[in-house]
Amino acid sequence: MEAEKLNTLTMALEYIEKNLAGELSQEECARYSCCSLSGLQKLFRSVFHKSVGDYVSRRRLTAAARELQSRESSTLEIAVKYGWGSAEAFTRAFSRVWGVTPTEYRRSWRFSGLCPRLDFPREFMREGELIMTHKYDISELYDYIKSKQGTYILSFDTAHLMEINDSYGREAGDKVILECLHRIDRECSGGMMMFRIGGDEFVMMTGLSDRQEVEELARRILSHNGEAVSHSGTEIPVNMRAGAVLLKPGKLSYSELFTELVSAPADIPGDVRF
Repeated sequence: MEAEKLNTLTMALEYIEKNLAGELSQEECARYSCCSLSGLQKLFRSVFHKSVGDYVSRRRLTAAARELQSRESSTLEIAVKYGWGSAEAFTRAFSRVWGVTPTEYRRSWRFSGLCPRLDFPREFMREGELIMTHKYDISELYDYIKSKQGTYILSFDTAHLMEINDSYGREAGDKVILECLHRIDRECSGGMMMFRIGGDEFVMMTGLSDRQEVEELARRILSHNGEAVSHSGTEIPVNMRAGAVLLKPGKLSYSELFTELVSAPADIPGDVRF
C-alpha cells in the first residue's frame, strides 16, 4: 500500500477517536485526512472490510457500553453524548449490535470492548510489495496486564468465522462473535477481565496461577461449543478454541506482550464442530 493511503487511514482513525463524543461527520473526517469523502469511504472499506459509518457507530456503542457499566450517567445522557437524539434511537442501535437493551446490558454484562479501536497500521514487505495490516490498541490495558504477571491468560479464537461471514454474511458473523463474548463474559468473576484483541480473538485475564484451574475454566466455556445462534431462519453452530499462556514475571515490552496474547496455542481440548 502506498504511503499516501497509509497516512490517510492513520489520520482518519485519529479523527474518529478524537470525536467519538460530540459532533463527528464523515465529511470532516475526509478533510482532516486530506482526502475526498468518496475516496476515504472506498479506501476504508477495502482495507478494513467495513464502512466508515459502521466503524464509527460500533466504536461509539463500545464507548457507550463502557459508560453504562459505570452507572454514573443515565441512558439518555449517554445516548446524546454519542450522537443519538433520543434514548429510544440509542436503544434500537445498541440492541442491534449488543443483542440486549442498555438496561439489560447494565444488569448482566461486564465486557465492553466489542469493537476495539483500530490502531495505527503496521507495514511489512512481501515479495517486493508494501503490505498493510491493522492491529487493535490494547494500550489502555497494558499496566493492568503487566500487574498480572505470574498468572495465566486464556486466549480464544472463533472457529470458521471467515466461512460464516462468506456463507451467511457479516451480520451473522457479528452474532457469532457476540455469542463467543457472552460465553466468556459469563465466566468472568473475582476480578477477572476479558477483552477483544482482533476480529475473532479474545483474551481472558484469569488472575489464576494454577494451570489445572485455568484448564477447568476454559473447558466450562468450551463446553458450549456446538450451540447455535439463529440468523434469518438458519441455526449457526458457534465454536471456539482456547490456549493458556503464563505471563512470566519480569520486564515485558508492549510488543512482546501483544505477541504473547495473540500467539497462545490452541492447547486446551475442546469439541470443535462445524
